[in-house]
Amino acid sequence: MTSRNWLRQQLSEGRCVRAIWLELGVPTLAEAAVWAGWDCVVIDNEHGVADLETTVQMVRAVEAAGGHYIVRVPWNDQVYLKRILDRGINTIMVPMINDRESAEAAVAACRYPPDGARGYAAPIVRASHFGAKADYLSTANDELFLLGQIEHRDAIPNIAEIAAVDGIDLLFIGPHDMAGSIGKLERLADDDAEALAAEAEAAILEAGKPMGTVGRPLWSYRDLKQRGHSLVVGPNEIGLFMEAARQAADDMDTQFDAQTPAE
Repeated sequence: MTSRNWLRQQLSEGRCVRAIWLELGVPTLAEAAVWAGWDCVVIDNEHGVADLETTVQMVRAVEAAGGHYIVRVPWNDQVYLKRILDRGINTIMVPMINDRESAEAAVAACRYPPDGARGYAAPIVRASHFGAKADYLSTANDELFLLGQIEHRDAIPNIAEIAAVDGIDLLFIGPHDMAGSIGKLERLADDDAEALAAEAEAAILEAGKPMGTVGRPLWSYRDLKQRGHSLVVGPNEIGLFMEAARQAADDMDTQFDAQTPAE
């Protein structure tokens, strides 16, 4: 049976999904990313600038172009999760899941009673097509895909318990904050930082849970796929722009500085 959630369906078919970060909160760039070949984007509400309304516009742009999205929320916050869910966002990444309790809290915030504590306004929200989707209440849980971020040293001993929480669908390793938790921020190639990320990978695989991550200096994207990741998130749009803009500036300077051949 086809899943109601695109990401779950892709993983069930054994695909390693690759995605691009969107930090700037620009719907046109979200749409352009899909046309450029990214069928999945991560709309970042934690470090990106998009608010709730902008996020909805970005989702509309992505879906209109035939793409799919993950929204990373700012925090494991019941109020924000309720509001993002009401807007029809059903593939959600939650930062700093460090233990079973935080995983359970995230799931509870995303599910209606009796399975959770999500506030009810189903007939009037975008998620139910403003009441036109009569079966929304009975299908909401199946449409939801919840990614928990493992990004602190304290989470690693608890990975088995986190993975066992019903409703946590994928564990996403954040190597930068994880390295920061041992005083190695921006030093991902250090042995201790890499060992911590590798320990998290092994624990997630042992727990039998799908996992994802971002790039790390010692491994190519292909390597990460071969290490068992089902989701690999690559560059961000502002990084790509800055790289291209710097190169264009250097190219123009080179032309300006070139000596005119003597006549």
